[in-house]
This record gives sequence, C-alpha cells and structure tokens, in this order.
Amino acid sequence: MAVERRTPLILQSFNYAFEGLIHVLRRERNMRIHFAIATGVLVLAFVSDINRFELIALMIAIAFVLIAEMVNTAVEATIDLATTSFDPLGKLAKDIAAGAVLIASVNAIVVGYLVFAESLSDPSRRLVDRLRDAPLELTLIALVLTLFIVIAAKAVTGRGTPLRGGLPSGHAALAFGGWTALTFIAEEHRVVISFVALIMALLVAQTRIESGIHSTFEVALGALIGTLVTLTLFQAFA
Repeated sequence: MAVERRTPLILQSFNYAFEGLIHVLRRERNMRIHFAIATGVLVLAFVSDINRFELIALMIAIAFVLIAEMVNTAVEATIDLATTSFDPLGKLAKDIAAGAVLIASVNAIVVGYLVFAESLSDPSRRLVDRLRDAPLELTLIALVLTLFIVIAAKAVTGRGTPLRGGLPSGHAALAFGGWTALTFIAEEHRVVISFVALIMALLVAQTRIESGIHSTFEVALGALIGTLVTLTLFQAFA
C-alpha cells in the first residue's frame, strides 16, 4: 500500500525558507556582513535622491549577492556531507561557488556606484522631500525595516521559528507598525481610523498569546519594535 505524501502547508514552506535564511545569518560571518551592508545601502537609498528604477537595480543587486552567498553555503554543506577527506573536485566546486559570490559582490559595488554617484554629489537633493508626499512608500519602508529587525532578532536569540514563536513576535510587530502608519497617514477621521487599527493590532497580539505561539513578553516586544520603528521613520521624514 502506497504511503500518501501530504503536501506541506504553504505557511510551513515559507517557515522552512526563513529557517534556512536565519541559519545562514547565524552561522556564516560573510552572510552577516552582506546583510549589514545591504541594510546600510537601503537606508542610504531612502535618504538619497534616487528614482524607482535605480531602487529596483539596487534591490536586484542586493538579492543577487545574498542568493549567491546562500548557494555557496549550501554547496559547501553538501560537499562536507558527501566527503570527509580532501577531494580536488570538492575544492573546485567550493572555489567556483565562492567565485559566484565574488562576481555578485563586484556587480553590486558597480551598481551602487552608478546609482549613488550623482545623487550623493549634491547633498541638497534628498529623497526625504519626496517621502513627505508619499506616505504609502514610507509605510512600506517601515514594515520592511521592521521585518528585517525581527528576522535579525530571531537569528540572534535562536528561539522559535521564523513564522511561529520566538522572540520577538513578527505578527505583532507588523500589526502595530501598521497601526502607527495608519495613524500618521489618515487625514480625515484620524481618531476613528487609528482606534480601529489599534483594535485590530490588539486582536492579532491576543491570538498569538491565546494560541500559545508567543508569550506576553514576546508579543509586547514585537509591538514595541513595530511601533518605534514606524514612529521614528514618520517623525523623521513625514
């Protein structure tokens, strides 16, 4: 009798993917360096006068580097699993994977230079002025930055899984970040919109606690991170 193979839930599939990312961040120094540089570049991009297509080029270059580093790590782990002794072909495979990371890194440097060379030559040109008139873009930036902080925190603490449990609660962070953003964005009926958004955020936090996925402290910390990150960005740029 054939054993039925159950298709993994989509959520669990994403969880495995985030676990792989966090594992590389936790174990590989080069990945942490790439991740830190990528975060710095994105912050610089958001305070510089670059257009949407330049931002897309930066995002592709950053993703290229991170993907190459993860593939390099996977190749090294596979070779180490396959053989415990020195193998010239194994060394060659590792060197080729490292070469791919080098190409991706050089490409990212070139793209970064081409994007920032003109905008940074004139300090008076700032993306801040555009962000003041684009609250939705600022909201997206805040939520992405919040997600980065949550992933980094879970990589450091090693508690729970990326999408379930752990310190802090990513769901609470995003929910309260959204509440803070809506409070700033709303022009009419701000009090009502903010109140409704706060109730929704509290319900998200409550479900995480009642289901036993997070403790009260983990949810509170996530809420604090989401609120502070969004509040800081809107206070600085809006």
